Amino acid sequence: MSASPSAAGTTSPSPTQGQSATPAPPSVPRPQPGAVFSGLAFDTCTAPGLATMDTWRKNSPFGAAAVYIGGRNRGCAQPQLTSSWVKSVDTAGWKLVPLYVGAQAPCQSGRSPYRIDAANPAPQGAADGADAVAKASALGMRAGSALYLDVEAFNTGDAACADAVLGYLQGWTRAVHQKGYVAGTYAYATSSAAVIARAAQQGAPDMPAALWYAQYDGQADTAATFPFGSQWSGHRRGHQYLVNQKETHGGATVTVDRNAWDAPVAVIG
Repeated sequence: MSASPSAAGTTSPSPTQGQSATPAPPSVPRPQPGAVFSGLAFDTCTAPGLATMDTWRKNSPFGAAAVYIGGRNRGCAQPQLTSSWVKSVDTAGWKLVPLYVGAQAPCQSGRSPYRIDAANPAPQGAADGADAVAKASALGMRAGSALYLDVEAFNTGDAACADAVLGYLQGWTRAVHQKGYVAGTYAYATSSAAVIARAAQQGAPDMPAALWYAQYDGQADTAATFPFGSQWSGHRRGHQYLVNQKETHGGATVTVDRNAWDAPVAVIG
């Protein structure tokens, strides 16, 4: 399960805490991912221009890039991120990891303006899940693509807040899966990811099919340092292990976060 440091990587086809107060609709079958990437990935706030992407493809150790496709809490403008850009970087050999920044925990201490409605989290999550699919489709990312919901850190000791987060996540996951996309989640190992992992272990429905966890240990690995035992095994893990790294490859400089990747990615076309 360890992610390979090669530039190209490989691809292949391929009542518990957290349930909302009202009964959740039946879970829909989880779609099979159209592609899995194993290797190093980077993420940066604004998608780089094509010249930089071409240079990094030839000179960097990365084979995949995460892109912020939408969400009301998305913090950066994306002037480069168009369907034409997506097609061009895909043709160049990049794999893409779509990230959606939706509503955040009602108890979060950060500055995210769009918060989860604790009284009605699942429908809110479903609406945002449908929006994530629409945004991905408009960029040329078709069914079978993995879409990752950004769930930032929050006070996990607040049980009502955790329930709201999980209810929103379940609604989002259900909506994404109903459209034939693969629902993944980006979350913090000691906070949001721990709440999600506990709910999944307890059998909560509509949990993410893949987990991209933030754990800043400097280890480019998705197995030995994985904090949740055997959960999300079978090419369903991404690990953000370093952040805010200013890197220059082929003369082009970008500040990125580094990720070891062994999980589903977008399918373009």
